[in-house]
Amino acid sequence: MKLHYIQHVPFENPGSILTWAADHGHTVTATHVYADPHFPELEDLDWLIIMGGPMNIDEEAEYPWLIAEKKFIRAAVERGKVVIGLCLGAQLIAGALGGKVTPNPQKEIGWLPVRLLDTARKMPLFDFFPEHPMVFQWHGDTFSTLPEGAVLLATSEACPNQAFLYGDRVFGFQYHLENTEDIIGGLIENCGDELVPADTVQPAEELLAHPEYIAQDQIWMEQFLSRLMTLWQRGEL
Repeated sequence: MKLHYIQHVPFENPGSILTWAADHGHTVTATHVYADPHFPELEDLDWLIIMGGPMNIDEEAEYPWLIAEKKFIRAAVERGKVVIGLCLGAQLIAGALGGKVTPNPQKEIGWLPVRLLDTARKMPLFDFFPEHPMVFQWHGDTFSTLPEGAVLLATSEACPNQAFLYGDRVFGFQYHLENTEDIIGGLIENCGDELVPADTVQPAEELLAHPEYIAQDQIWMEQFLSRLMTLWQRGEL
């Protein structure tokens, strides 16, 4: 399987997704838009992973590659690729498919629970999750309006739209399950000015105080990817 990922800043890489891909012998390629914003031909990839980043999806004047990236995402969806977006990546999917991305009423930064809806928990891809998984958040914007036809998978009090499914192979997650300790440290180093105390914003020391959460999230991510790969290989998506 050929997996391609888009990375928006040096400190937000696919983390445990790369470990999973290596363990399964998948081919991995990347577009680092901050260094070289060129995208591959769609026939050269099977899955597309879109990472997070501190920018807004509409900051096209400052980040002109956003225009091409959204077109690329839309084309990948239309070609039937498996597409997974994390945080900014999910927002880019939503925007590319006609949804809306706006500032959330409050920032979410830290280890916070979400609630998986019954729709998700009845799916083989998500039925191993607890109802209220503890996940890592770092966002101010969110996909406030889902693309037409998308199905909401998870929610929380602070941010009603936490995850969605579009069609049967396009997934958007507002939260992170892929993070490593190094990635979280990079976020603190590069975006620490956002850690203004609030009910849903935790201090830097709290973000790195839970290796057990990091390990559990990585297990969930690997289980999700493995189940998705099985369905994809069987042609059941």
